[in-house]
Formats: sequence, C-alpha cells, structure tokens
Amino acid sequence: MADLRLTGALDVAGAAAHWTEVMAAARRGGLVLDLGAIEGFDTAGAALVLAAERACKSGFELKGLGERETAVLARVRGLDVPPPPAPPPAAQSWRQVIGASASACVQGVAYLGEVVVAVGRLPARQRMFRWMDLLRTADQAGVQAIPLVLLMGLLVGVILAFQSMVPMRRFGADIYVANLVSIGLARELGPLLTAVILAGRSGSAFAAEIGTMKVNQELDALATMGIDAVTMLVLPRLIAGVLVTPVLAVIMEMAGSLGMTLVLVANGIPWTVVANQVVATVVPADFFGGLFKAALFGAAVSAIGCRAGIGTGQGPRAVGLSATAAVVGGIVATIALDGVMAVVFFRLGL
Repeated sequence: MADLRLTGALDVAGAAAHWTEVMAAARRGGLVLDLGAIEGFDTAGAALVLAAERACKSGFELKGLGERETAVLARVRGLDVPPPPAPPPAAQSWRQVIGASASACVQGVAYLGEVVVAVGRLPARQRMFRWMDLLRTADQAGVQAIPLVLLMGLLVGVILAFQSMVPMRRFGADIYVANLVSIGLARELGPLLTAVILAGRSGSAFAAEIGTMKVNQELDALATMGIDAVTMLVLPRLIAGVLVTPVLAVIMEMAGSLGMTLVLVANGIPWTVVANQVVATVVPADFFGGLFKAALFGAAVSAIGCRAGIGTGQGPRAVGLSATAAVVGGIVATIALDGVMAVVFFRLGL
C-alpha cells in the first residue's frame, strides 16, 4: 500500500492543490493517507478523503485525524449519499392515452372557439388589437422569409425538372416537363412548402414569444387588467399569417418556375416555348386554388403556434417544448389539410 502524508490546511485551496496527487495514488491501489501534519480541515478536505476512499481499488487507511476532523468527516460522510435512481416512466394504459387525446381535442376545440369569438368581438375591442404587432409580425414572417423562399423555390424547381426530365425523355416528351412542374407548384408544392417554412420559422417563434410571456406570468397580468390575450396576441399573428402566406407561395412558384426554366433551357428547349406551355397549362382555377390553400395553411400554422405558446407549462424546458410542438403540429396540420383539400377539389372538379 502506498503511504501519502499531507501537510498544510485541507480547505478549499488546499484540497484542490492535493486533489490530483491523492486521486492518482488512490487509483493505483491501496492507500494509507496520513493527515497528522495538517493545519486545518473543513468540508472540502472531507470531500477529498471520501473521494479517495471511493476511488481506492483495494485497502484504504486513514490516520492522524483528531476529534474535530473526525467529527467533520463523519458529518460529511452522512451527507454523501448518492441520490436514488430515477423511477422508470410509468407505462400509460390505453385508457390514459385515449383520455389524454380526448382532453387535447377538447382544449383545441375550446381554443378555436376563443379565436372565433375574439374575431367576432374585434370591432368592439379595437383598443386591445395592436396594429404595430400585425405589421411587425408580417415583416418577420413574410418579408424576412423571402430569401429562404426564393432559395427553396429555385432548388425545388431545378430538382423537379431534372427528375421529371429523365422519364419524360424516354418518350420524347421533354417539353411537358414544364406542364408537370408548373401544375405541381401552383396546386400543391408552392402552398405546402411555404407552409412548412412558415411553421419552422414563424410558428416556433410565435410559440416561443407567447410561451415566454406565459412563463413570466405576463398573460396573467393581462387577464388581471381585463385584456383579452387572444385578441391582443393571437389575432395579429393569425391575420399576418393569413396575409403573408399566399404572397410567399406566389414567390415560391415564381422561383420554382425560374429553376425549371433554367434546366429546360440548358437542355435545348427555348424559354419562349416553356413560357407558352406554362401559360397554356396553368389555368386561373389552379392559381387561385393554390392561394386559397396557402391562406388556409397560414391560418392553421399561426393558430397552432399561438396555441402552443398559450399552453406552455412551467420549468426551464417548457418554452422549448412549446416551440417543438408548434413546428410539429403546424407541419402535420398542413399535410392533413392538404389531403382534405385535395379530396374536396377533386369532388368539385377543380
């Protein structure tokens, strides 16, 4: 067994100075720790002794301690109890899952009712509606998202044109790539991808902003002052989302058409021919149907983001969880609405 004699005061500074030496000796094997020459001993020294005792692979012996040092070591040893392991998460029964799902549905319907009531009472509550918030949100969700929408639209147009060119060329139908891509962008991909961008950028921002206000009890303060939080916080973001999403969808479609045109021109098809194909293929019903979808998707993403913020819980992770729920819920709701609208448009012959 190694014999190690410590000197000086085993306070915070002394324990830190001896820590590396003592722990290295303890890990090598048995250790005899002589504390007879120390000039002071506190809880930091007791922590050093206990750490060396745990790290020692074989025998550990301590000598030279006085009555005071022994009492300090015993007191710290009584506190040095490892925390109990966290209990495993309890498995939820199917009844609990159904109950939680039903509760979430009820809360969602109640929130939708609050929004509808707030819209109906807006003329009488104009003092609670802040137009500057509407303009600021429209700038953040719309104007500042234009570069990202342009980039994604251009890349989507290029990718779709390249992927469509391969099978269409086998039949000598290269020119119909313009028809395929333009219809896909106008009816489906333009509104859908725009809504995904809105959910990632703005839906999470809405949830984080309102969630932070909820954690800081600002929503409770608004209720105390008689101010409707839905009118003041939700409606500006909801209206801004409805207004900017169709504009972003048009920008997405224009950027995608540009990317498609670049690919077709690079493959020897004149851009005038591409333009004629697009004009002859995309009818007003396709264009305005896509704008309607975009407005609907924007409303869904904005409402879900604000709902996630209002439902924020307590704790350091609450705001992050709300932002995650806003993004996931917005994307899922957008895809579900797109499927419903596809069936509706098919039944209506649009």
